[in-house]
Amino acid sequence: MSDAVASRPSPPATAPLRLRRIVLPYATITGAVLLILWQLATYVFHIPSYLLPTPLDILASMIADWRLLLRHSWVTVAEIGAGFAISVLTGVPIAICVTYSKFFDRAVYPLIVGSQTIPKVAIAPILLAWFGFGIAPKMIIVVLVAFFPIVINTVVGLRSAPPQMIHLARSMGASGWQIFWRFRMPQALPSIFAGMKMATILSVIGATVAEFVGAESGTGYLIMIAGNNFDIARQFSAVTVLSLVGMVFFWLVERVERLCLPWHVSIRGQH
Repeated sequence: MSDAVASRPSPPATAPLRLRRIVLPYATITGAVLLILWQLATYVFHIPSYLLPTPLDILASMIADWRLLLRHSWVTVAEIGAGFAISVLTGVPIAICVTYSKFFDRAVYPLIVGSQTIPKVAIAPILLAWFGFGIAPKMIIVVLVAFFPIVINTVVGLRSAPPQMIHLARSMGASGWQIFWRFRMPQALPSIFAGMKMATILSVIGATVAEFVGAESGTGYLIMIAGNNFDIARQFSAVTVLSLVGMVFFWLVERVERLCLPWHVSIRGQH
């Protein structure tokens, strides 16, 4: 019996030990700690709720006003979604034209860059005078602030294809269309998605600014009305919902990026 036990092959000393990887929700832990400190600070320093409501007060306001928040947030989501979609559908083709056309690059690209120096708050009243208080002027503001990072990042990505790769493709008989789809576009996709993720945040800002200037509904409108009524808890509730909307849009673009670019080092490095 002892000989049989002794004859059993022992596992190699160099065999790797597979340990289960524990992923801690660091962002959730950090957020919880900050909320606890916020709650304690209001008690310790006796900060009145009309200046800074506690997280529990904000949560109670969100629960009490969830129908109101939901109704207004859907308006803002529609403005952000429509404006962001238009920004992508217009920004990427413009960037392609800038990359492939020297005339377009010299005649239009400087105007696109120069247009970003105009404050969008100054344009909003003009758009309201033209299109009224509906969703159209808010969508236009969202497009004006969101399409610029998409254009810039797409141009950078399309121009970042190595010249050696392009010359090799041409020497092997690849057409301009094949070079675009097989080489330039895959090379540009990481930059395009980076611009889109920036555009999601700017879309939320643009929609909110447009609703501040003139609106009859929307989360920005709710924030403004709550501020005028000194309902600070409701104001913080609307800001929280607006932040969650921006995070959801950012997360959706990030998920699409993971599906489209599983091969890229920025995605593989996160696993």
